[in-house]
Amino acid sequence: MENSQNITTIIVETINTILQNLFSSIDNNLYSILDDITFINSSIISDSFFEKIIGINSQNGIILICNSLLFGLTLYYSIKYLFSHFTYNRIESPYQFFFKIIIFGLFINFSYFFVSEIINFTSNITLAIRGIGEDLFNKNICFSELILEINNSILINDSSINIFSLDGIIKASLSTSLLSLVFSYSFRYVMVKIFILLTPFAFLSLILQNTSWFFKTWIRNIFSLLFIQIIVSLVLLILFSMDYSSSNLITKFIYIGAIYVLIKANSFVREFLGGISTTISQNVNNFLKK
Repeated sequence: MENSQNITTIIVETINTILQNLFSSIDNNLYSILDDITFINSSIISDSFFEKIIGINSQNGIILICNSLLFGLTLYYSIKYLFSHFTYNRIESPYQFFFKIIIFGLFINFSYFFVSEIINFTSNITLAIRGIGEDLFNKNICFSELILEINNSILINDSSINIFSLDGIIKASLSTSLLSLVFSYSFRYVMVKIFILLTPFAFLSLILQNTSWFFKTWIRNIFSLLFIQIIVSLVLLILFSMDYSSSNLITKFIYIGAIYVLIKANSFVREFLGGISTTISQNVNNFLKK
């Protein structure tokens, strides 16, 4: 009987040690990653390789492609306008078309300036919300600071954890949920970059009436992706505003609820604004869901 209890104790201690190392690795790495990929600002465009893809000027990169398409649309309209005199089909007046060519041509060549301002707009709102929390609570409103609050609340330290206790189960639930958050927000980060690259094409699509739907889809999707970080800031602000007690069971479940809200933030934004789903399990066909 004593040997059986010793074996059980060794197994439990081994499991706890393994999970403690895993949770410690998550705490030390994932939270800082979440801060970097969640709170997006205009520096996302400043990557040297990304700038080469975009194009430093109108003579290279994606902007060069759009300028070539702009010339192609002008040629297409000219031929269509010429044939309209023979077929008597009504088409857009030359003055209106060339006015759009000039205006949207400027937008195309300065498209990354405009999208940078959109990103700065949402980033400034995010910083303002987080700044309120920093002034009120004297804490950084971020995921890195959140781990300290969680571990203090559920009595987790670097040397001990019992996965077979309620605190251990809650800690395991929080850590696995964080993995889901990292995957979801990493996907969002990549999608934001993709929609930044599509910015010149979005402005180009406004020239023709039957392609203007592309701009509407683009603006809805990029705004919904950026708006998520405002929701995240509000959730973090609410979490830090609460008076937690380590002996209060409600506190521990509030943390789980808050992490779940962060996971579902994209779904909430899609309900209000539409846009892309960053939930990994979503079908690709739902990306352009209105």
